[in-house]
Amino acid sequence: MITITYFGSLKQLQPSGSESLSWPGGDTEDLVNLLRQRGPDWARALEPGRVFKLAVNRQLLHGPAPINDGDDVAILPPVTGG
Repeated sequence: MITITYFGSLKQLQPSGSESLSWPGGDTEDLVNLLRQRGPDWARALEPGRVFKLAVNRQLLHGPAPINDGDDVAILPPVTGG
């Protein structure tokens, strides 16, 4: 089981802001591909070329990384403001 926290516009897709997900193992690319399969809104929000970052256990990633059972994953879209 992993915990996923959604930020920014992604919270519109998961209004609670987080969820627990049964995780068979894999990496961040596997997770994003799994979430894209939830439907057109998810596929658009996480489409290839779209800018967003992932963090695993509060460590911001700059490329694919393994996700292990019990990990906390955050998906962060770009942030703007002043």
